[in-house]
This record gives sequence, structure tokens and C-alpha cells, in this order.
Amino acid sequence: MLTATLKSLLSRKLRLVLSGLAIVLAVMFVSGAMVIKDTLNRSIDAQFSGAYADIDLYVAHKPKVSAQAADDPAAVPPVDRTVVDKVAQTPGVARAGGLVLAEGARVIGKDGKVVPGTGGPRYGATWRGKSDLIGLRTGHEPRADGEVAVNAGLAEKAGLKVGDRVGVLTDEPRRTFTVAGVFEYSGHRDSVGGEQTVVFTEPVAQRLMLGRTGVYSGVRIELAPGASAARVGSALTREFGDGYEVLTGRELAEKASDKSRGILDMMSTMLLGFAAVAVLVGVFLIINTFSIIVAQRMRELALLRALGASRRQMINSVLLESFAVGLVSSALGLAAGIGIGALGSDLLASSTDGLEVASLGVPASAVVTAFAVGVLTTMLAALAPALRASKVAPISVLRATAGPEGRHRKQTWTGAVLLGLGALLLVLGSTGAGGVSAILLGILPAFVGVALLTPLVSGPAVRGIGSLFARSLPGRLGRGNSARNPRRTAITASAMMIGVALVTGISTVAASAEDSVTHDIRRDLKAELVAMGEAGSASSAAIDPGALDRVAQVPGVQKVAAAAMDTATVGKDNQSVAAWRDWPAARQVLGLKAAGGAVGTLDAGTVLMNESTADSRGVKVGDDVRIQLQRGDARTYRVAGLFANSTLANGVVVPWSDAQAGFRHKQPSQAYFQLAGGADTGQVRARIESLLKDSPEVTVQTREDVIEKFSGGFAMMLAVVQALLGVAMLIAILGIVNTLALSILERTREMGALRAIGLGRGQTIRMIMTESVLISLFGAALGIVVGAVLGLAVAHAMADQGVTRLSMPWGQMAAYLVGAAVVGVIASIAPARRGARLNVLAAISQG
Repeated sequence: MLTATLKSLLSRKLRLVLSGLAIVLAVMFVSGAMVIKDTLNRSIDAQFSGAYADIDLYVAHKPKVSAQAADDPAAVPPVDRTVVDKVAQTPGVARAGGLVLAEGARVIGKDGKVVPGTGGPRYGATWRGKSDLIGLRTGHEPRADGEVAVNAGLAEKAGLKVGDRVGVLTDEPRRTFTVAGVFEYSGHRDSVGGEQTVVFTEPVAQRLMLGRTGVYSGVRIELAPGASAARVGSALTREFGDGYEVLTGRELAEKASDKSRGILDMMSTMLLGFAAVAVLVGVFLIINTFSIIVAQRMRELALLRALGASRRQMINSVLLESFAVGLVSSALGLAAGIGIGALGSDLLASSTDGLEVASLGVPASAVVTAFAVGVLTTMLAALAPALRASKVAPISVLRATAGPEGRHRKQTWTGAVLLGLGALLLVLGSTGAGGVSAILLGILPAFVGVALLTPLVSGPAVRGIGSLFARSLPGRLGRGNSARNPRRTAITASAMMIGVALVTGISTVAASAEDSVTHDIRRDLKAELVAMGEAGSASSAAIDPGALDRVAQVPGVQKVAAAAMDTATVGKDNQSVAAWRDWPAARQVLGLKAAGGAVGTLDAGTVLMNESTADSRGVKVGDDVRIQLQRGDARTYRVAGLFANSTLANGVVVPWSDAQAGFRHKQPSQAYFQLAGGADTGQVRARIESLLKDSPEVTVQTREDVIEKFSGGFAMMLAVVQALLGVAMLIAILGIVNTLALSILERTREMGALRAIGLGRGQTIRMIMTESVLISLFGAALGIVVGAVLGLAVAHAMADQGVTRLSMPWGQMAAYLVGAAVVGVIASIAPARRGARLNVLAAISQG
């Protein structure tokens, strides 16, 4: 039986190769993501491993705000001089010194704008002294309060040299310094993980980065010879209690390196998303391939049964073929994934200045996952055809051809149950009972249910679409061939259906969200001009409050509303918080509507929330909430009022005075300007821009510019969606090519007869092309319907997230249909050429 299986496998190399390509793509994305992550993780670790080697131990306050502060030294409360003195007196400590290291120092370039980041944080710090880790490349360390030193990477990016005057933004308005020195890191590195560091004198660093002199971010410790880090650390923990943490230099390096892993995690997630699509679509291709193989081998399998092969042996025979396909495909996919990993690592490293790529590594987890995904997916997909093969009766050996398709009632009932379950979850989610989570749980059973029920509609649907091609003989023949085997057509079209459904669903959600945002801004925003930072710096951009006071005096400016943004712990969870310099003006300019309580003013000790935030936290007007801002102690606030959900102002609003004491960035990060009737927008804008020239992180934009900026975020998401569609369509091409190739083999005698009675080569090509296009269009049309339903359900359930309008991406859906037709034409080229070149006599003689 093993010999027969291997011979059968070798005789069908082409069809199995076509099936295996889907698994190759899936494994390539999975292993590529893991190789990239491993290689860049080791690269980042190597960069930071020595960055804190001169620190044996480090003592600092524990972060008060759980997640955000853990990544931002500025959010950790500072320690005062008495802590440094106590640490220095601890047995085993040779030297202890205060260290200032906090995010938020941004250098202004020669173009008047903040120097762009290079993938790492922007630190303001004190000079740590020359060592094997840090050394001066030119100049000297800051000696006067008007001097700074910058790392070589920042100097190169900004075009700075010793003696230049440079503006620096911190939590205070712009200050100008003289560049006293440029420093580098061990190995002559310009930066560590793309960071940009500005070094001040100690009192200036304390004042600008920590808010007052005499305090430090933490205490750096050098141990005495022979002292145990664990023993000294335990003593310090007992001394200072639970409010402090004691870290080793290695642990500091790990925390610092975590800040450089964001783009790495994003790329890994994206590749894994592609892999998930490839696996899902590939399953249908493998099921289709092995179903056709079983159908075409009906007499062969019946002969094996007649010769004594058991049902278990028949199942094992098909599973062995699938195992071989999965094994070879996994190996090829792993090799391709390693190549993708090498290329992706280099591209990502090139986007981060100063990051040197470590030697390419293939983790064991990537190898295990690659073969697990490839082999198990292939064998699971082949299980149903294997069970079907085991049911072949020995009497079938007497039949000239395979019998007609069965009714597959179990498949129909299973599909109906799964579709019903998915529909129930979708309804629960869209009506608010289960939220988006219920919808996400319902997507998979809905997909599988639709796929299982597709054969019921494939025949009528293909005949209906095929009426567009029925004016010619090749068109009528192609339509008949497509509708002849509904189950095979359905499985082939399912590959296209899944891909198109996914992108249609996401596109529908994006279109609804974009339409909602655009509508809300045009309806509510009364400000003609807005000053805000670019993407990535919107919450940390700094606007000089004094400049805003001067803007308010500009002729034509009626109201000014400015806000600072941050993250806080509200109750037990992290939450975005905002504070407005003039809340009544903000409420009017943003068009905020009251939804409960008093929202006209914001008194001390009270907060306001939008409706969805209050609902998610189970609070109502008059309730008390405990809020821990980034700085200072936690406080209890009373919820004074609720306002309607808005695109422009959501979350929790705290009093401006509390933000000045507790926010990481005290200055406003965005401002809205409502103009008087008849004011010249262009002239007022120019005047505001001149007054905000010392706030280089923000740009003054019109209302339409703001709408376009919001739309740009959706455009980026759709770009990723289109890439997913590309993967799905590539696999769909493989599926259609596979089906047509196998169909031609199955219908060799029939096609020979058609050629014998006068069907020309060109007509044969058009017949096969029509069949391919019909299958592709059917899959795309079904995918658009399924995706639109799913997308509308998700969008409807996101009302609390600001999606208040449902929209359909009509243009994109039309493009998907056109793309599907092109895919059908491309997929038909090779099978059509083969069918047109059949030897008529040889084809007729087959039987």
C-alpha cells in the first residue's frame, strides 16, 4: 500500500505542487515574522546590553501609572537628595549619585521644526562622566547652564557641531543653548537604538526635565569590591519600602530596549496576519485539490479496495500524500521565511539610525512552528477527502467514470448550524448585547458556514453571472462547465471569497468610521483653524501658553480653546485624560452637548466624562472615581457631568490646575481657534503662525486639513488591507489554476470530442477563460456580500467608539470585482493553453 501511495504521489506532482504553494506562503509569513523578531531582538539587546554597564544597581520610585509610566522615566516620581544620601550610606555601596534621565527633550533643527525621531526615545539627561561606555567625540561636557552636549546621532541628524546655537523644547517653553560637545557610545556608535539625548548641567536638567531642582530620576550605584548585588538590593528594598524599586544595570537595559521594539512588534503582527489569511485560504485549496484527486482516482481506489485494501489503509494513503505535501511545503516555506526575515531585518534596521543588525538567527520556535503549521494544516485539510476515499465501494472499479456528486447533507446541515451560530453572535454584537467581542467570535463560524453552504448557491449564481457571456458558444460552454460541479466550484471560489470578504469587511468598518469622523467634525467643530502636532507627537507637542494669550488678542479671533493630553489610572485601568485651559470655550468650540449633570463649568475636585467612558466604567453623575495622574498622589474626584460622545473630545476631563501639577507635559498640545464672522481666514492664519513660531512641533491647519489628517489614518489601514487582499488573491489564483488544470485532465475525452466536432483553439481558450472568470467573479461577489454584512455588523457595534454612520466602500467593492475578473483571466492562461494544445485523437481515445 505504501508503494502504491508513493507512486500515485509521484504521478501527480504538478497538482500537489500547486496545492503546496499555499502552504509555502503561510509558512513563509509565519517563519519570516519569527526570524525578524528574533534577529532584531538580539540586535536591540546587543545595543543596550552595555548602555548601563557602569551602573551596578539603580534605585527609583515605582511608576504610579501602571502601563504608560513603565515606559517613560518622566512619569516616575523623582527622588530627592536625602534618598541619594541614604543609598550612599548603605553597606556595600562604594559610590552613589543622582541621575536625571527623562523623555521629552526635543531639539529644533535649522528649518525651525523639531528634528525628526529615528525610532528611539528623546531624552534629557545629566552627564554621566567619561567611561568605556560614553566618550566625547568633540568638545566638552556642559559646564555652564547655557551649554548642552548631544549624542553623535542627533548631531548628524540636525547638522550640529560644537559652538552652534540650538533651541530645545522640554516641559518648559523653548530655550536656546550652545552646543558644547558631541558624545558617542562604546564601539564609536552614534546612538543606542536610535535615541536622541540632550545633556544639560545638573540644575538645568532637574528644572527642565523633572520640574524642580534638587531631585533626580533615580540613584545610580557602584558597588564596593566583593559586595553582593543581591544582598545590597535586598537591604535597599527593606530600607525604602514598596514605593521604590531596585534594578540592576541589565534590568535597566531591558526596560530601555523595550521602547525600541514597537515597530518590531507591529511588523511581526502584520506578517502573522498575512500568515493567518494564507492558512485560512490555503485550507480550501488543499481540500479542493484532494477532493478532485479522490474523485479522479475513483476507479484506482476501488481497485485497491477490490484487491483487499481496508478503509483505514485508504485513509492513511490520502493522509500520507498530504503529509508529504505539507512536509515539503513547510521546508520550502521555512527557507523562504528565512529570506524574508533577513530582508525585513535589514529594512527595519535601516529605518532606525544606529541599530546594527545581529547575525541572522533562526530560532527553534520558528522551525517547529513552520512544520507544525504546514504539516498539520495540510493533513487536517485532507482529512475530509481521506474519509471520502475510504467509502469508495469495490464495485466502482466497473464504472467507466466517477459517479455524480452526492448531496452532502451532513455538510449542508453543519454549514447551516455554523452559519446560524455566527449570525446569532453577529446579531447579539450589533445590538449591543455582546459588543464587538461577540461579533469577532461569530466571524469564524459564519465564514465556515457560508463556505459549507456555498455549493447550494454556486450553480444558480454561476449560471446567472454566466448569462453575461452566453452570447457566444465558448461562453455557454464555459458557463455550463462552471455550473456542472457546484461543490468543486464552491470550494475553489471560497478561496477568493474569504480574501475579498476580509478586506470588504475591514474596508466597510473603515469607511463607516471615516464617514462618522468627517461628519462629526463638520457638524460639531466651530473652529476654523486648529494648531496640533503631527502623527506620533499629537499628545506631546508643546504650545507656549503665552503665545496662546497673544493669539486671543489677534483681530478676528473670537475664542481660543487649548488642551493638554495624558494617560492616567482611572480606578484600576489606564485611561486617556485631557485638561482644557478654558473649558466653557472648549465646550462651545467643539460643539459638545450635555448628556447628564452639569457640564458648563469644571470645578476643583470634579471631572467630566463622555457617555461611552462612563458606561464602560459603570459610573454615573455624582459618583466618586479614584484617579492617579502621572505625577503626584492619587485623588478622589466627583463626576460632575457627562457629555455626548464626540470625535474631538472623549475620555476623562480633569481641571486645568490638576493637569499642571500631574501631567507629564504641562503645556497644551493642541489649540482650536474660532474666528469672528467675516474674518479673513488666510490673514488670521498667517498671524497665528507667526505667534506660534516658538512652538515648532505644531502646525496651524484649517478644518478641512484636520479632516484630511483623520482620513489619512484610515488610508494607512486600508493599505494594509490591500496587502492582505493581494495575498488572498495570489492563493486564489493558485486555487483556480489547480481546479482548471485538474478539470481539463478530468474532461480530456470530452474536450477532444469538442475539438473533433469543430471547436477551434481560440474558442477552447475562451471557454476555459470564461469558466475561470465565472468562478473568480462568483467568489468575489459572495465575498463582497459576506464582508459587507460582517463589516456593517462590526461598525454598528462600534457606536460607543464614535462610529455613528454606516457607509459602504462602493468604489473599492467595484474594484474588487474588476480585480477578480483579472485574476480569473490570469489563472486561466496556463490551463487554457494546455487545453487548446490537446491532441484530438489521443484525447478521444482515452477512456
